[in-house]
Amino acid sequence: MRGRRPGLAAIAVGDNPAAKVYLRNKVRACAETGLYSEVHELPGDCTEADVLKRIASLNDNPLVHGILVQLPLPPHISSSNVVDAISAEKDVDGFHFYNLGSLVAGHSTLPPCTPYGVMRMLEYENTPLRGQHAVVVGAGNIVGKPMSMMLLQKGATVTICNSKTRDLGLYTRQADILVVAVGKPKLVNADMVKAGATVIDVGINRLPDGRLVGDVDFASLLGKAGALTPVPGGVGPMTVTMLLINTIEAAQRAADAKGES
Repeated sequence: MRGRRPGLAAIAVGDNPAAKVYLRNKVRACAETGLYSEVHELPGDCTEADVLKRIASLNDNPLVHGILVQLPLPPHISSSNVVDAISAEKDVDGFHFYNLGSLVAGHSTLPPCTPYGVMRMLEYENTPLRGQHAVVVGAGNIVGKPMSMMLLQKGATVTICNSKTRDLGLYTRQADILVVAVGKPKLVNADMVKAGATVIDVGINRLPDGRLVGDVDFASLLGKAGALTPVPGGVGPMTVTMLLINTIEAAQRAADAKGES
């Protein structure tokens, strides 16, 4: 891939302040690492067809190796239709049904960035996974489900909890590794975690006073959890990092397909 600069295109629809902050962080990360990036901002009243047309043009653009659409989208636009319109080879968020299916089959090429980042954190810290009990709170397609599959593939025994789970603490207290991704501030406290557990907080919530907090009561777990990620500054930066890694991987695969070295 010598001489080829990996390129990432981001699409933002509407005027969601939080989404724009996330998008700005991703574009800045591209600039800092030497990746090419471009941002496509569409008005909130644009049609689904407008978004699909923009994606089609980016699918055909050889300078763009990765495409992401900043979620959430306005209610009148189908997120699943938009995500599935992205070429699987350029789906660096890892949300396309092909990439999710590949993950289930055990040979993912572009894994979803947030759970991918969590796995790299666990790997870096030499956290044992085989034979450990991992509990994932949250069963969404973006984090919960792929997170569970990744942990399962590393030999962990996985329990998935969702909004219908009765007595959540009954399950979280059994976890050697606890991943929480539901978007409810301070949902999990010290009484719900066993001593020495590794706790990964994926949630990010803004309180009325403007502070950002996670789904875990961070202060109450200090000294009890064996390892604990903060919010902000924990999983979030790793998600952006894995997005860049997926973009580089996509660029390398495109070069390989063309016989470039």
